[in-house]
Amino acid sequence: MDPLVASELARCADDIPFRAKENHVHSTWAKTFLSRPELYFQPETLPEVEKIVKLAHKCRRRITTTGCGHSPSSLTCTSSWLVNLDKYNHILAVDAASGIVTIQSGIRLYALCEELEKHGLAMPNLGSINQQSIAGAISTGTHGSSLRHGLMSEDVLSLRITIADGTTKFCSPEENPELFRASLLSLGAIGIITEVTFRAVPEFILRWKQVIDTDAKMLSRWDRDLWTQTEFVRVWWYPYTRRAVVWTAEQTDEPLVAPKVSYYDNTLGYYVYHNLLYVSQFFPPILPWVEWFVFGMQYGFRNGTTSGAVQPSRKALLMNCLYSQYVNEWAIPLHKGPEALRRLSSWLNQLPRSDPDYVPHNIPFSAKGLYVHAPVEVRVSNTSPSNPKSLVPNTRPYLDPTAEDGPTLYLNATLYRPYYSDPPCRARYYEAFEWLMLDLGGKPHWAKNFEADRAEIENMYGSNLRQWRKVRESVDPDGLFAGAWHRRFVLENGPLLPLEELEITRKKVSNVGGVMFEGVVGTAR
Repeated sequence: MDPLVASELARCADDIPFRAKENHVHSTWAKTFLSRPELYFQPETLPEVEKIVKLAHKCRRRITTTGCGHSPSSLTCTSSWLVNLDKYNHILAVDAASGIVTIQSGIRLYALCEELEKHGLAMPNLGSINQQSIAGAISTGTHGSSLRHGLMSEDVLSLRITIADGTTKFCSPEENPELFRASLLSLGAIGIITEVTFRAVPEFILRWKQVIDTDAKMLSRWDRDLWTQTEFVRVWWYPYTRRAVVWTAEQTDEPLVAPKVSYYDNTLGYYVYHNLLYVSQFFPPILPWVEWFVFGMQYGFRNGTTSGAVQPSRKALLMNCLYSQYVNEWAIPLHKGPEALRRLSSWLNQLPRSDPDYVPHNIPFSAKGLYVHAPVEVRVSNTSPSNPKSLVPNTRPYLDPTAEDGPTLYLNATLYRPYYSDPPCRARYYEAFEWLMLDLGGKPHWAKNFEADRAEIENMYGSNLRQWRKVRESVDPDGLFAGAWHRRFVLENGPLLPLEELEITRKKVSNVGGVMFEGVVGTAR
């Protein structure tokens, strides 16, 4: 241990554990980014969290907080101190009658859902996975796919957050509302969220159905009833075959019915697809065929093929992320969805003007020789006044990427990394995809692999970003929680803060294909 840290630790006249581990290697779930923090912590109590923060300040270190590392970006990478909250994961209070639940912030969503079920409760809304901690889901703007719900944070009633001076502050819409709005989507730069109080709902069962058909049929229902036919709706779009899977789910009292599983599902299908993706790294033109074959085997080759099940919500709302991947997801106004998909299709498929699906895409990059992975995930949320929860004052995060005046559509361009190898199409595909999203007034999902720069982010968020920065500066003026990712995207252009971490190198790690982040903090610069 560094002599300065050891000296400061020796001066602590308390019996609070300091659970520091050296030589830890941190990585994102997808192994896209890695880092070697100087010290790695898994605190189990609030006094431990506060002690870590106080010592970090004295020792001139930076703190990064992480959970499962599911974000494929470098957001959670550090060469300084890394705090993982997996062992800070208890449920503190449950009121089954009101649904109000108070929990420690490190609990993973799958564990939280299991505990809630014991009390006859459930999360009102979930994203596509349940591996994140509740703090991580809140801090990055996690959402599901329903016009009756907004971000997951809309059900949060109050927070406790440990800030840079080592004290823990309470905040809610009524008390410290500015801190509450900044912390609801903090990007880890406000402090360490330690406690979350939210409102659960009575547990519920979902009857879901998925139908594969032409994308033209899906688009024809867009403005009619595509997104309102049931409580939860999501779409997977396949650009080369011009098909789409529409998944719908509604609450029911019917008995449970497990999804049907064929011989191809699970292990066989997993490895067939994985190896086909790997082959496509060397022969990209096979990808349209791979799309036809893999998703025909999964959903059906015949248009109109239907499957379904009846499951508890905590299972029905999830999907398997399969392999290591890059994800680039943007939020745009819902009504611009058909235009976005048609323009992207015209570009990817290089459609001639004679094609009935052709529209001018205006994307200033060539798609010649470019082949990409499928599907594009299409989801929705609603934080506009038509969602009653959005009308509660002081509950919209300053950095909420959703539309304020209408429903929001999310388009997620996923690129797999078969056996941790980067797809050759990534740079050009994402450059074109982001250009299109910006042209449609979009904003990137904070936890994904986007390239929009600080100036573009400032134009998107305006006074809301300035207010977020003001709150952040008030609770962390030295940048104890600020790093290179934050400087690149959300901190203002200016001198580095005293404890801010500066990125100095990135090196490719051959066995996982990811990038090793190396930074430096404070006087070490």
